[in-house]
Amino acid sequence: MRIGLYPGTFDPVTNGHLDIIRRGAALVDRLVIGVAINAGKGPLFGVDERVALLEVEVAAIPADIAVVPFETLLVDFAGKVGAQVIIRGLRGAADFEYEFPMTGMNRTLAPDIETVFLMAEARHQAIASRLVKEVSRLGGDVSAFVPPGVQQALADRWK
Repeated sequence: MRIGLYPGTFDPVTNGHLDIIRRGAALVDRLVIGVAINAGKGPLFGVDERVALLEVEVAAIPADIAVVPFETLLVDFAGKVGAQVIIRGLRGAADFEYEFPMTGMNRTLAPDIETVFLMAEARHQAIASRLVKEVSRLGGDVSAFVPPGVQQALADRWK
């Protein structure tokens, strides 16, 4: 069984993330979505909220998908869940510059785990969770960037 791991903070999950999840799930038998706790980043949503939002959104995807929080070294978590592949989404050159050294480090630490990059669909390349949170906080319409449930969670958070 080929297991893939798609890690991220998902604060919040966006339509771009969901695009990578759908496409990544088609490449493996089981996709584990690793939700990084990243307390040091000061996420808007707690890890339990991010897991719950993701679980709702991936429920409609016809694939074997699990959403699991983690707070360890990525390659250690990948080994724990039995992943042979780490899936990463790229929106543009800046994402590649960020991912490139991490991929090399992960490859050195766990040479048996491959990293696969999926380019975001063109319509999702401008979506970043950081920007979605800022637009939402300032009262802007984020409906083109996140699913309705996430849009509601953001609106509730700013009340």
